[in-house]
Amino acid sequence: MDAIAVLTESCSRIPDTARRALDGLSPEQLVAAPAPGANPIGWLVWHLARGQDAQIADVAGTEQVYLEGGWAERFGLEPDADDTGYGHDTDDVRAVRPESVDALLGYLDAVHAATLRYLGTLTDADLDRVVDDAWDPPVTLGVRLVSIIDDDVQHAGQAAYARGLLGA
Repeated sequence: MDAIAVLTESCSRIPDTARRALDGLSPEQLVAAPAPGANPIGWLVWHLARGQDAQIADVAGTEQVYLEGGWAERFGLEPDADDTGYGHDTDDVRAVRPESVDALLGYLDAVHAATLRYLGTLTDADLDRVVDDAWDPPVTLGVRLVSIIDDDVQHAGQAAYARGLLGA
């Protein structure tokens, strides 16, 4: 198995974990914090998809799925390429109001499809390309992709854990 196949397989596990965490939840459960100050399941899944979407679009040189698909409205938000959930305070988290599980899964599935399309264009040699020289050492595409996967796996796991805390 080559590196691109490993990345593809890793990315492909994220939607399944999120799908299990979301299965059968009501709109109210999507925005319910499982504990004071904790992030709701809907926000966690929205955020993992937004982060992946923004970062993949950046390295691929494409438009974000969120902006071209009219997704923001389905989460009660204005379209904003920079709003990925990073740095959200409590009020920002509460403002993310998914209209349904289907909205979250539709967006996540669209982001996942865009990610797989992009990964399908890469070779192992592409993974050494520097995509961010603001860090020391500079960040390569391979490191960025692993970072996206790592972040998303953590948030999908948090969503699954939060579901358990809600007793859902």
